Amino acid sequence: MKNRITELLGVKYPIVQAPMGWIARSQLASAVSNAGGLGIIETSSGRLDEVREEVKKMKTLTDKPWGINVAQAFVRDPDIVSFVADQGVKFVTTSAGDPNRYCEALKGKGLTVFHVVPSLAAAEKAIAAGVDGLVVEGGEGGGFKNSREVATMVLLPLVASKTTLPIIAAGGITDGRTMAAAFALGAEGVQMGTRMVSAAESPVHQNWKDMIVNAKETDTVFLNRHGPGPALRALRTEKTTKFELEPPANIMAEFGNALDLYFGGDMEAAIALSGQVAGRIDSVKPVAQIIRETVEEFEAVTADLGKRYGRVGEPA
Repeated sequence: MKNRITELLGVKYPIVQAPMGWIARSQLASAVSNAGGLGIIETSSGRLDEVREEVKKMKTLTDKPWGINVAQAFVRDPDIVSFVADQGVKFVTTSAGDPNRYCEALKGKGLTVFHVVPSLAAAEKAIAAGVDGLVVEGGEGGGFKNSREVATMVLLPLVASKTTLPIIAAGGITDGRTMAAAFALGAEGVQMGTRMVSAAESPVHQNWKDMIVNAKETDTVFLNRHGPGPALRALRTEKTTKFELEPPANIMAEFGNALDLYFGGDMEAAIALSGQVAGRIDSVKPVAQIIRETVEEFEAVTADLGKRYGRVGEPA
């Protein structure tokens, strides 16, 4: 596949793995890059010493392109721009903050910069900041969200109608059919989060993967809409069901035992971030299979649409 996203990222397929805290590290990211997509190393865990070690591992696990995300709300290192540039990557996404904060400095280091946006206003701000492209993230996606969430079906074509910049769609993407839908709405690439959390190479505990596989489409909750702190979309558990009606005073404090959930398998120890698309995932698969099947289905769906509807506007 060739378009502006594959050219900018230097990848075979315009499929990007979401930069999920503690999860988006070398084991998962290298598998994505080796399969022809773009693996991303996270910084949202805030543990840059560990991230440095993961970067070293990436360089031994893949010779394919990969990137780094700068999650501004969680990164306190004033030298983050130099840190990212020194890793030898060419692509960076920025999120959870003002796109003006690092865009110019990162681009000055020769990096391609995409900013993650949950609304048209955020997209317009990022465009004005000089980003090279956008990750347009619908509210059905998992993780930290805008408190006034907008679904990908609405947000993506809206943003695409206002800019000529290349767009990566996020939120609700799990296979070739949803990738084709995203392209129809104006994207040239897709980002997968929940699908990659459930992948065989994902480092999270099997309990989390099993919960995704067994989830119904209604088995996520939208938390903390009115703050303080960020809104979240997560899997429904006893803890998150309670929080849906009675938000805690400090939602971020609920991640204090996150590693017990992420790697210990205690699904009530913290909040298991996940998108609504968990309801469409029915098995754990290797990353290479996920990407191969996504591309094959994308090609089949787009070809079938063209065959069935390509001449619909012509006279009978």
